[in-house]
Amino acid sequence: QVQLVESGGGLVQAGGSLRLSCAASGRTFSINAMGWYRQAPGRQRELVAAITSGGSTNYADSVKGRFTISRDNANNTVYLQMNSLKPEDTAVYYCVAQRLGSWSRGYWGQGTQVTVSS
Repeated sequence: QVQLVESGGGLVQAGGSLRLSCAASGRTFSINAMGWYRQAPGRQRELVAAITSGGSTNYADSVKGRFTISRDNANNTVYLQMNSLKPEDTAVYYCVAQRLGSWSRGYWGQGTQVTVSS
């Protein structure tokens, strides 16, 4: 089992920045890819950014150039730096550790609310 605990969400004005953190514990040696999903009311959950243990990253088109995912393997922590935030970034953000090559079968954190006011 892997446990994930997110922190860093909150309320910010449009154009502002936030940094989310996700600390992993448990069988962390089994983790390869980690990522951040988000879900806004009435919308499907979407993968915002992902990073492999080797540091390869990918991003949703909607956040490219604004968000940066990074990973500290020594401390089993993944970060999401969010800059130039927009009201449409408002959502609950979930940290996810991929399991068996699948996000849906992965380990999920409890989520942290990000609210961007206009």
